[in-house]
Amino acid sequence: MPKEHQYLSNLTWTGNKGSGTMDYRSYDRSFSISIPDKPELLGSSDSAFLGDKTKHNPEDLLISSISSCHMLWFLHLCAETGITVLDYKDNATGTMTENSDGSGHFTEVVLHPVVLISDESQVEQANKLHEQANKLCFIANSCNFPIRHQPSCSAEKS
Repeated sequence: MPKEHQYLSNLTWTGNKGSGTMDYRSYDRSFSISIPDKPELLGSSDSAFLGDKTKHNPEDLLISSISSCHMLWFLHLCAETGITVLDYKDNATGTMTENSDGSGHFTEVVLHPVVLISDESQVEQANKLHEQANKLCFIANSCNFPIRHQPSCSAEKS
């Protein structure tokens, strides 16, 4: 029987400027997310949709969720196979298409992990583990668009 995990996120709209949503420009898109025992996260819509560009938006958070889940699985797989990861960075990109009616959807996310490992003989194996990490990632498995990866792995210079 599969294990089930529950998560709690409390979202509060903080953008009422006094007249609520009287019209499209009368309110701010700001919100806060609170999760028990974690720092508060301030968000807004993307600035293209009248949001505050200094706050996290749902699209950024989606890309970050995919990237971080992939990294955690990759690190796990490396630890299991004896590959020592010394550094990991990712510059993930996502493409969203907006429809004429204002709706939209992501068409793809591309992860660009740059990984530093300790043993040069394991570079090829480390690069191959990204495919398995993608298959195991909880977030990637929940998406209805392709998630690709273009890894770059190198070994520490002695």
